[in-house]
Amino acid sequence: MRIGFNPKKDKQQLPNDFFHQVVIPVYIPNQEGYFKDTFTILQYCLESLFRTSHSKTFITVVNNGSCKEVVDYLQKLFNENKIHEIVHTSNIGYVNAMLKGIVGHKFPLMTTADADVMFLNNWQLESYRIFEAFPKTGAICPSPSPKMLKFYSYNVYWDKFLSQKMIFSPTKNPNALKAFAKSVGNESLYKQCHLDQSLTIENKKAKAVVGAGHYVVTYNGRIFDELKKKHTDFVLGGGSDDLLDKPVVEKGYWRLSTEDNFTYHMGNVVEPWMENCLKGLEDQSQMELFCPKLKPIKEFKIFNRIKRLFFLKVLS
Repeated sequence: MRIGFNPKKDKQQLPNDFFHQVVIPVYIPNQEGYFKDTFTILQYCLESLFRTSHSKTFITVVNNGSCKEVVDYLQKLFNENKIHEIVHTSNIGYVNAMLKGIVGHKFPLMTTADADVMFLNNWQLESYRIFEAFPKTGAICPSPSPKMLKFYSYNVYWDKFLSQKMIFSPTKNPNALKAFAKSVGNESLYKQCHLDQSLTIENKKAKAVVGAGHYVVTYNGRIFDELKKKHTDFVLGGGSDDLLDKPVVEKGYWRLSTEDNFTYHMGNVVEPWMENCLKGLEDQSQMELFCPKLKPIKEFKIFNRIKRLFFLKVLS
């Protein structure tokens, strides 16, 4: 039975100072074979995030069926208030775990990242500059890739196809592209043309690369206000990433990347450069940044379909 009245009923939630959420799913079932070094990689990832993120960053880690050692480590970080939320679940798949961390919150900015990302100084600052400079930005990747210029990027082409502000420019950091290619086990991923030039868009405020990957992305939080699909049957791949990528363009937004590189992909094998990179990071945890102005835009479904068909079927 129930006696009395719950004092919290009908009470509005108190506001907080956080305006940027980072969600990282973690699946480390053991420390053998493929997963031999992944616990150390995770520690590098989170420590780099702590050092390079401002104090208004809300960090969510989704334990997607990891082993006890990893769970104990995450709980320790939570107790130390280094991460603000842990979601525990069985292995329900990468994107489903990501959605677990997103649902239930409403932040102006939301970053989704793999557990093998090395965050570098100013990754937030440079992303905010692009949000401010290009109001139609819906997603920003801090690791540019010239090969992503056709991946859900048709809104940019539709809006700027005849603009002299969208041109091919010298690739800012070709060495970062080579490092990414090596990290995914495919050193021939980028051709010389990619190392030489990237499709960029610019104005008086900033310059960005057209297109965005998805191993680490910062979204305008409005993208997740109304998700059409909240589950995928795939553990990984199988088009499951579309649940996060596709809504950006369906709502009329652009997918862009920073011109320079502000994150590294580490993979699953520890290498000496990782610890050296971590040691070289400045502590920006007390840095004061303000949320960029994010303007809502209106997109019509039929108009969006016309743009998609034209640029995917004709221009490509």
